[in-house]
Amino acid sequence: MRTDLDPVELGPRPFYSLLTAVVVPRPIAWVSTRSAAGVDNLAPHSFFTVSCVDPPMVQFTSVGVKDSLRNVRETGEFVVCLATEPLFEQVNATGTNFPAAVSEFREVGLTPEPSRLVAPARVAESPVALECRLHQTLELGDSTVVIGRVVHAAVSTDVFDGDPHRGGLPSIVKLRPLARLGRNEWSTIGDVLAITRIPHEQWPGHYSGRYSPPTA
Repeated sequence: MRTDLDPVELGPRPFYSLLTAVVVPRPIAWVSTRSAAGVDNLAPHSFFTVSCVDPPMVQFTSVGVKDSLRNVRETGEFVVCLATEPLFEQVNATGTNFPAAVSEFREVGLTPEPSRLVAPARVAESPVALECRLHQTLELGDSTVVIGRVVHAAVSTDVFDGDPHRGGLPSIVKLRPLARLGRNEWSTIGDVLAITRIPHEQWPGHYSGRYSPPTA
């Protein structure tokens, strides 16, 4: 048995709460921007994903018009920093509705670090920073999708497994990313499952759930 819910009948805010409770877990864009007046802003946005591979682009959604969106519109630049488990309380605190003239970096005790190619600061305590230039914005109802081209990535050497110039990648265990759930709930990575995709030429014909790649 299922419960049927009509978005119009339920209303925007209750249905928004439902969506955020079932579209889970959601990665967090910890977005750093700088206003035209030079004030550094930092805020978490949990509607976030990769939007293009070549050229590399990422996107986050601003529900309503917030400082992050205003600053990106003014300057055309932003940085996405990784929100990590050790920084849980600071990430949550930067979601406070501070006045636009107040820097979240200072208020929550984070260190602004100069970016290489854009004006907004990186979070020095975060192991990953994606420096972005605005590609475009897309207006959708009460929200705005912000798409940025990644022009530089700065990743802590300590989180890599192997040489990044020879195929080494950051370890999920070392990154310890946070994700948003519904209500006021957050999650950590929990159990990590690894599985390969089944090439079509090796498809067993009837999927039993017990497939394993052939051994060499």
